[in-house]
Amino acid sequence: MKKHWLLAAVAAFALSGAVEAKTLKWGAAREIASLDPYSFGETFTLAVLNHVYEGLVRYTGDLKIEPALAESWETVSPTVWRFKLRQGVKFHNGNPFTADDVIASLARVTHESSPLKGNLPAYKSSKKIDDYTVEIEVNGPYPLLLNDLTNIYIFDKEWMEANNASLPTDAGKGVEGYATNNANGTGPFKVESRRADSKTVFVKNESWWDKPQHNIDRIEFTPITSASTRVAALLSGEIDFTNVAPLQDLPRLSASPDVKVLQTNELRTVIFAFNLKDALVESDVKDKNPLKDKRVREALYRAIDIDAVQKRAMRGLSRNTGAIVAPAIPGYVPKMDERLPFDLNGAKKLLADAGYPNGFSFLMNCNTDSLVNEEEFCQAVASMWSRAGLKPNLNMAPRSQQTPKRVKGEFDVISFGWANEPMIDAYSILVQVMRSKSGTGGVFNWGNWGDPRIDALTDKAGVELDNAKRIPMMTEALMIAKNEHLFIPMHQQPMAWAMGKAVEATVQASDNKPRLWLTRMK
Repeated sequence: MKKHWLLAAVAAFALSGAVEAKTLKWGAAREIASLDPYSFGETFTLAVLNHVYEGLVRYTGDLKIEPALAESWETVSPTVWRFKLRQGVKFHNGNPFTADDVIASLARVTHESSPLKGNLPAYKSSKKIDDYTVEIEVNGPYPLLLNDLTNIYIFDKEWMEANNASLPTDAGKGVEGYATNNANGTGPFKVESRRADSKTVFVKNESWWDKPQHNIDRIEFTPITSASTRVAALLSGEIDFTNVAPLQDLPRLSASPDVKVLQTNELRTVIFAFNLKDALVESDVKDKNPLKDKRVREALYRAIDIDAVQKRAMRGLSRNTGAIVAPAIPGYVPKMDERLPFDLNGAKKLLADAGYPNGFSFLMNCNTDSLVNEEEFCQAVASMWSRAGLKPNLNMAPRSQQTPKRVKGEFDVISFGWANEPMIDAYSILVQVMRSKSGTGGVFNWGNWGDPRIDALTDKAGVELDNAKRIPMMTEALMIAKNEHLFIPMHQQPMAWAMGKAVEATVQASDNKPRLWLTRMK
């Protein structure tokens, strides 16, 4: 009898333990590119993998830089940074974390074949001082190394060598390797299993070096691309959390007693960008480019009724802006937010003054699966331009089809979003998007957007260590772009998360990165 009672008690304890285990079911709008954080420079993929891998430093929930795998750092010269590493840290396979892992990881991420090498634009070399001290040399005075390092995750050198994974993979080019489907980080969660496009399961790392604020034992990450299916799953309790709640469904979700909606505006600013090369790609105007005329660019700007776009396409939830960076980004000043007013007659007059009284046709490239409500706002703007006498040919397609065209410059006007991550600094858009192509500059300059004045200010800001001098340089460069109407600013896009009743609290930062190690469940 005693034996039966004991077995029943053990069974009851096991059952109660299973019930108490906290599982968070995450319904995401899309799949991550890979388990290799160096394989694709996408914010979302890096955000998910930050639960598994960690950098030397990290952003807090309010976007301040704090120690992670490095306990402290100092500059020993204008071009050399010394990092003291955290001792006692273990990788998920039990291997100790040391300086050798940092050196090997930096070599991997800056390798010529690495899709993420542009995320460390000033990196020159690194060397081991001792097992827990590393020096990183940059190619000149550079103020943003810590910002860059927030998204450079550290691998286990021994694990990489044992699995022939010392070279990076490339999800964009279909280059795979062991790290594509296997992971071994130091972070708060381990990868238990993965079925791409179906489900990835993360389990709590009991040996994590940090003091957990979360109480999650298991995360089930499931991509649910259909917005309606994702909403239905949240309302039925099939998922507990989504970081992409569709704007059109927010009233319905908010009305449910079992769902809490978190809504704010993210750092990503949406703009329209022009082809400023010598000729348009697809137009009834041949052998010249009307968009190179400032009056024409101003006409396109004035033809947009931004309040109507916000109300209809963005459900009143976007933040209209006259700037191309968000207020939280160093380099922004309030006067940047002053927009040109909506003026349809003024737009028509500008076009006539520029020699296009009957407008002209052009190719307008937008994505179906990138920015929030991109189809709706692109359709709205195309209609507004048509009323001004222009003839936009709106081409909508998935990112997989549009990105190669954009990279090749096969567009006349594109919708474009930039969050300035991981730098959280205007230098990001200045050096990667607006600077003329040169070396690591202008990687995303697809439309010949360079200006010698912007280039000079960007280059000066990139080596100025005094923020009191550096930030005004960036502001001046951004104001040149604003005054020349090199881009048409639209809005900071809305960010809506939703969570079921099982989730007690989470931290929603404006970089739109879920940090589930700061999340608690009931």
